[in-house]
Amino acid sequence: MKAVWYEQQGPAAEVLQYGEMPTPEPGPGEVRVRLHASAVNPADANRRAGRLHGMEFPRIIPNSDGAGVVDAVGTGVDATYVGQRVWLYFGQRGRPFGTAAEYICVPQEFVSPLPDHMSFEEGACLGIPCMTAWCALFADGPLDGRRVLVTGGAGAVGHYAVQLAKAAGAFVLATVSSDAKARHARRGGADVVIDYTQGDVAAAVLDATRGQGVDRIVDVDAAANAGVVLASAADGAVWVSYAMGAQATAAVPMAGLIRKNLVLCGLFLPGLGSAARRQAQQGVSQWLREAPDAIHAIDRRFRLTETQLAHRAVEAGSKLGTVVVLCEETEKARGCAS
Repeated sequence: MKAVWYEQQGPAAEVLQYGEMPTPEPGPGEVRVRLHASAVNPADANRRAGRLHGMEFPRIIPNSDGAGVVDAVGTGVDATYVGQRVWLYFGQRGRPFGTAAEYICVPQEFVSPLPDHMSFEEGACLGIPCMTAWCALFADGPLDGRRVLVTGGAGAVGHYAVQLAKAAGAFVLATVSSDAKARHARRGGADVVIDYTQGDVAAAVLDATRGQGVDRIVDVDAAANAGVVLASAADGAVWVSYAMGAQATAAVPMAGLIRKNLVLCGLFLPGLGSAARRQAQQGVSQWLREAPDAIHAIDRRFRLTETQLAHRAVEAGSKLGTVVVLCEETEKARGCAS
């Protein structure tokens, strides 16, 4: 099969290689997916670059999310999986070979049916971002009638969180950093969009909620956003942070947490048990069935041979949606990048 890999960490243009590798065979409990599309998440670029991650295996095919068609199964997996359209996650989490390839073998539990109304490129966007958004929102109860703040509401996780929360009946507020991102968040269904570069975010949140504050916060950076959250959270609010910025450590604002009875939760998807992840997959699948008009934003598309450009596009920090790599040499792929 054609694949992209690296054998040392570093800049994408220097370490990513393209060539032939043996097509994998599914082991017990695994399915093999012929990949049509792969997604590049910031974590994939960080792993390749060596930011916060070591070199886990001698050779690594990057990228963890993707979509395609199951074409073979290992022992213990129902043969009816063959021919199913699926989206998958965790391709390269605790495993050496991810989705920047024509084929991947993963445990059956990491794949979910891809609805017929969705393209493979859209399916590749789901994976870790949509799973993370679902877990951040629904870990402890329904959202109908609740007030939800999504920081970074135009990011991959944030945009899914906006859509999922709105579909669940919440009043959704989102923070962004530009007019383009504001339009993107509103397109996802945010009731209130706040540009955090333009004024007092907490005051805007309180004004929009008539002084009541928000009940749940889906947060892209707890260290950077602690002041905003503490000033705008309602008593007893749940604050879920799933990522970190340049400031990886910060003093915990204990007085504010205690006085408002807040719950601060870290969310690291690989650290969740299989039952919690399975519940998230089921929740996402139900939403996809009920929301055929859901937005799966794609920023740019690249050929498999252009994977280094895809990684660089993610690292540039200006993307609006998911950067997708097309794994098949189709007419559309030959027309990339777009």
